[in-house]
Amino acid sequence: MVSDALGDSEAIDGTAGPLVPMPELTPEALRVAVETIAPHRVPSLTAHLFEAATNAQQTQSLGPLRAFVHSWAVFVAINRHPVRAARFRELEQIVDTAEGDPLAAVDEIGRIRRTAELEVGL
Repeated sequence: MVSDALGDSEAIDGTAGPLVPMPELTPEALRVAVETIAPHRVPSLTAHLFEAATNAQQTQSLGPLRAFVHSWAVFVAINRHPVRAARFRELEQIVDTAEGDPLAAVDEIGRIRRTAELEVGL
């Protein structure tokens, strides 16, 4: 059975709160948060930021930087809650291996992402 990911953080995670507060939506604040909750992902964040800045300059658009902030803000919003993050990874594994019910897993992934976007204000 797939659980409901739309409850409050305690219902989602079974904890009193997140590992870190939700940071400001700036590249540096997001980097600091990622460094705390998922340090192994800092190189990916850095590469994504470099790519977004390059694309923004080439296209003379802030769109790539907005997409960077959106992507990493959602990542932080999910991963700052350990139980939510573990469930998200479990669901990704279900989708990747087609074990269990991949359609239900995709649906729950979407709910978790929407909850994270709401927390961030996106």
